Amino acid sequence: MNLRQLIESPLTGKLDTQSKPRPHLIAEAGVNHEGDMDLAKRLIDEAKEGGADAIKFQTYKAESIASKDSPSYWDLSKEPTDSQYRLFKKYDKFWKSEFEVLARYCEDAGIEFISTPFDVESAAFLNDLMGVFKISSSDLNNKPFIDILCSYGKPVILSTGAAWMWEVEQTVGWIQHHGNSVALLQCVLNYPTADENANLAVIPELTRKFPDLIIGYSDHTLPKDMKTLEVATLLGARIIEKHFTHDKTLPGNDHYHAMDKEDIKRFHRRLDALGQLLGDRRKHPLESENLSRANARRSLVAARAIPAGKAVEAADITWKRPGRGIDPRDFDRLIGSKAQQEIIEDTVLQWGMFGV
Repeated sequence: MNLRQLIESPLTGKLDTQSKPRPHLIAEAGVNHEGDMDLAKRLIDEAKEGGADAIKFQTYKAESIASKDSPSYWDLSKEPTDSQYRLFKKYDKFWKSEFEVLARYCEDAGIEFISTPFDVESAAFLNDLMGVFKISSSDLNNKPFIDILCSYGKPVILSTGAAWMWEVEQTVGWIQHHGNSVALLQCVLNYPTADENANLAVIPELTRKFPDLIIGYSDHTLPKDMKTLEVATLLGARIIEKHFTHDKTLPGNDHYHAMDKEDIKRFHRRLDALGQLLGDRRKHPLESENLSRANARRSLVAARAIPAGKAVEAADITWKRPGRGIDPRDFDRLIGSKAQQEIIEDTVLQWGMFGV
């Protein structure tokens, strides 16, 4: 299932009764290719190897995304560039022809291609290359741009970092006014996000507020053991987006809070283990419980001797283990029935002993 199918069919996109927890994982390569086509292709290959379902890039020109007076909002000890404009200028070398190459490469590699557009021109050519549009948290309030993106008629993935719930509701309204399907990602707009600020509890709150939408999580915490993504999945995230790199030790930009292919593999292994713990979401007795169900439950039992022909009274009956006789839920039904035989005290009662 690709992202478009998932977002347009949210009911079938949710976990079915038998499935293991497996969100749609987007490896957010962003601009970690640093303008190198070979490196961009390597990121695609490694995301696929790790087990990501999609890889996402970012498409912008520094001049259209930020003014020259645009202060930073990231950890300057990790990325010392204190101007958004100057940082974006370093990494805005890929444009239409490069992304066409990357989209074809993704198709051949068997991984879905996405790129977040940050201007009208990039949205126009990316429309031909992908099935959904991603709107970053930074554009959540950018109504004219959202209207343009919605005009292409494709599903929208909306990150919700640094937003009030009323803003999320407002933006969802704008998108749905156009008739577009939408998925929401809980997100915290810190680079990196401290664990205590991940605010994963918003995931079930978004699910409650928007029960008909796919809800996910866009993560900026340090990858470590991928526990954050694991918890997000258990809380109901159906799409997970996390920055992705081939080398987490590289300085600057988005490498320091990104996952790599081994992190993705670790995440999937942990989900497989969790899947064993979660099992089947239908509530029913497991085969392994059959003996316990039969012996640990109770049956109706003769509390005293019951002569043949006597109409059963409540005082004649108690309930004891095992559960191989008349079910206690049929207590009221048994009252008034006549004993067809003499029943000695402590007998586990069976329907054949009574005339109903």
